[in-house]
Amino acid sequence: MKLKIRFAWPQGKHPKATLALLAALMAFGLVILTGFSVFGYFYFKYQGVVDERLKQPIFANTAKIFAAPREVRPAQKLSVAVIANELREAGYTIDGASQPSPLGTYSQAAQSITVHPGPQSYHAQDGATIRVESGVVQSITDDHGQPLASYELEPLLITGLSDDANRTKRRLITYDEIPPNLVQAVLAIEDRRFFEHSGVNYLRLIEAVYRDVTTGQKQQGGSTLTMQLARGFFLTPEKRIKRKIIEIVITFQLEHRFNKQKIFELYANEINLGQRGSFSIDGFGEAAQAYFGKDVRQLNLAEAAMLAGIIQRPNYFNPFRHADRTIERRNLVLDSMVETGAITKDQAERAKAEPLHLSEASVDASEAPYFVDLVHEQLMQKLGERDFNREGLRIYTSLDPDLQRVAASAVESTVHVVDERVDRLHRKHKPGETWNYPQVALVALNPHTGQVLALVGGRSYGSSQLNHAVARRPTGSIFKPFVYATAFNTSLEGTILPGQTKPFTQLTMLSDEQTTYDVGNQEYTPRNYEGVYHDQVTARYALQKSLNNATIGLAALVGFDRVAELAREAGVKSARGTPSVAIGSYDATPLDMAGAYTIFANNGLHLDPWMLASVRTPTGDIITDYTPTSKQLLDPRVAFLTTDMLENVINHGTGAKTRSLGFTAPAAGKTGTDHDAWFAGYTSNLLCIVWVGNDDYTDIKIEGADAAAPIWAEFMKKAVLLPQYSDTHSFSPPEGDEMINIDPATNLLSDAACPDGVDIAFLDGTTPTDTCDHPPDHRNILQKLFGLGKPGN
Repeated sequence: MKLKIRFAWPQGKHPKATLALLAALMAFGLVILTGFSVFGYFYFKYQGVVDERLKQPIFANTAKIFAAPREVRPAQKLSVAVIANELREAGYTIDGASQPSPLGTYSQAAQSITVHPGPQSYHAQDGATIRVESGVVQSITDDHGQPLASYELEPLLITGLSDDANRTKRRLITYDEIPPNLVQAVLAIEDRRFFEHSGVNYLRLIEAVYRDVTTGQKQQGGSTLTMQLARGFFLTPEKRIKRKIIEIVITFQLEHRFNKQKIFELYANEINLGQRGSFSIDGFGEAAQAYFGKDVRQLNLAEAAMLAGIIQRPNYFNPFRHADRTIERRNLVLDSMVETGAITKDQAERAKAEPLHLSEASVDASEAPYFVDLVHEQLMQKLGERDFNREGLRIYTSLDPDLQRVAASAVESTVHVVDERVDRLHRKHKPGETWNYPQVALVALNPHTGQVLALVGGRSYGSSQLNHAVARRPTGSIFKPFVYATAFNTSLEGTILPGQTKPFTQLTMLSDEQTTYDVGNQEYTPRNYEGVYHDQVTARYALQKSLNNATIGLAALVGFDRVAELAREAGVKSARGTPSVAIGSYDATPLDMAGAYTIFANNGLHLDPWMLASVRTPTGDIITDYTPTSKQLLDPRVAFLTTDMLENVINHGTGAKTRSLGFTAPAAGKTGTDHDAWFAGYTSNLLCIVWVGNDDYTDIKIEGADAAAPIWAEFMKKAVLLPQYSDTHSFSPPEGDEMINIDPATNLLSDAACPDGVDIAFLDGTTPTDTCDHPPDHRNILQKLFGLGKPGN
């Protein structure tokens, strides 16, 4: 039996049209099914990827590098407001805050401030009250009202260690630490419906796709903050449909796992906001410090709008290079905030009227990158394979942030003097050729503790990360004081040098004639500067004018090996007992020489320069403290006698350029020139070494007085204006040394007949005994008997 089924088509409907409709519905269903299948595939695939990624901390926990604590002393020029601001910057909260900081709290009055260190403070929990009047610290008392000679504030954060090979830096912040204006600024310009949508703004996305299709360019984003976060954490920035699907999938994953505040916090820490030097600026916490030199919580409306504005194109809107376009973008953000109702039009106009107020400090000044690199290396040496960075350790160092800014500024503002001399030199001898400019290093120490207070390792860290502060170079004439100190040691021992009749003093006569020395199978004939030689000169004059032959001759008298031995003990490890050691032919680093000069500036006590003070856990528990090493290498009397000679060099010799440049504080120092240019000098509380030279080891052909001394003078002029270094004083002779007024014409004691004498330091028992108007009578018996010759001849 056959069944016949008849289809009755609806009246007025054509079979072909109905079939087409069914086909369309089936195709649509197939597309939907395929879409769900593809989406499901990617969803479950990337769920595993997201799970794996989130098993680890979202952001790498990095070690934090802290400066040395600021020491407050009575009579310092400080205000209550400045102290309070520094405490806030260090992480303290005001007494009575809803969430007291574990680092500490403070209470502030009109003329006093009381500090209460917390359980996580660098210091013990001993508080103090600092009283200030008319901008000067009047007194400091402890918790029991007892007076204190000084008090240390909480160390300030310098920077965090870069957390990856891409040299990324970020300062992690929480959502509660983000000022409301910054949140509103970001939402106004990037994602107005962030708190309303579920991760994808479909209308914006469709609009962006339409514009991409119609223009033929893949430039329209349409991404929400969550989508940007998904892209930043898990994906490459390429623009392909597959990547967009994956981005949406991960967006849903993030929205499912976190609330909106947490998503915004992640975004605020992840977003790239430009480049500073060789480091990438990631997150608003780092950006606030990089661009404005302040904590993110201290940002005002205009600053918040600027940071929100540069999210779109950080390099294009770099405020340091393109201020005009950055201001225009900032103002657009402010207008957007008015549109969303976040601020009023009046508030926007006032913010628009503000300049950018960018931090003037360069990365070299504010973050001391060369210093931090050395700290990083020392940490690896001392802590071995321990993953100190990921542990988030607190690293406390020797750095003085104020002095670091002065050091970087001195190099930046003075290096052009060197460049101009290089230009003149090359134009004269090599017209039409191009040339490179020399590099620079500066190291500043506390000469009484060995604390490395400031360190600049090159002209610009962004251009070169090679740290010249630890590059070994021939020391040149800054080595010569070691020869004279060795000679003073012989006087202390009661030894008379060959060819002399009395112990060595500054007035000992030395030959400055050109001399040839046998060194192994070769001859060594040193030259004086510009080929100028003298007959007999005093040791004081020989160092004052940096005479090579006189200095080598003195080293020959005391023994080249003795000179080299003292130098090696002081840190010039390469020194050997040859004639050329006396004029600095052996190499050392600027940091080495800073340590070596402590024997002159610190009463003969040598201090190894140090940068690491303490390593602690994130909660402040001590892992290890570091104690500087020291060794007495010179008698204090010898150290002062050498210092007195070096003070004469600065006042009247090759270092006098520093005086002509306006540096007036009591100081001692020495120039150096041997392919490179050096200047080494110190006051009663600060020691600084400056080196200038070429990376390819070619001769700089500029004297230390013209290349290194201007940088040193600029640094020291600004340093002594800081409260902590302003109390410089004259060098005082220790017991066993005495200052004697000497007539420079006769090198004898001054008296009424020759009143224009100079004060010179002598070891007790070695001073001249004759006066300038009664010189010693060197005639023989017959000459005296018959009245021949003149007394004194």
